[in-house]
Amino acid sequence: MDLTLLITIGVPLFIVFAVIYSDRFREPTDLVIKTFVAGIIMCFPAAELNNLIIPSYEYAYRAGLTEEILKFLVLYFYIMPKSAFNEPMDAIVYGVVVSLGFATFENISYVYLGGFETDSFSLAIMRAISAIPMHATCGIIMGYFFGLYAFTNSINFLIKSLIFPIAIHATYNFLTLYDFFFLYFLVIVMIYARSLHTEFAELQLYKQKEDEDTQF
Repeated sequence: MDLTLLITIGVPLFIVFAVIYSDRFREPTDLVIKTFVAGIIMCFPAAELNNLIIPSYEYAYRAGLTEEILKFLVLYFYIMPKSAFNEPMDAIVYGVVVSLGFATFENISYVYLGGFETDSFSLAIMRAISAIPMHATCGIIMGYFFGLYAFTNSINFLIKSLIFPIAIHATYNFLTLYDFFFLYFLVIVMIYARSLHTEFAELQLYKQKEDEDTQF
């Protein structure tokens, strides 16, 4: 495997495994794989929708709307009814998995099929430190608020689980027009996402088994 391909698919897969193994109570492997594949599948309607609403790169921020909604739909209609989805941390795990399933396929498309002036290796490196962490961050934030919604039934959390990732993704895309400001923004939201993940991880420390009630 050449280094470019290793970076292109290795970085998102590394983040996926890191999040999976940060979960004290592991999720079923088959459901994780299916969710990752669902993220890949969402790339196709996303591409069609983005072609309709993004006439030029100046409007790339609109991709935050289409792509995050499609990821959200996987969580809401596919993951939430599953019996394995039985604690808040699960929402973060599946949020990251679906996001990085999407991002992995998107990464391959950009690096190998995008037709950019930048060489493939440099593009793979740049996306490994920018777009891939951005997708993972949106997955954590979406999962955090979706997990709160699923176990409190608060519509406020449901709205946040969709609006926050859309806003972050759109802002990130918009800032890519202005030198490296998007990287500073990304660092801020990564720190925020890390704090949310830590909160759920600490809740797990007080549980003997996964399906115990969580007190918020």
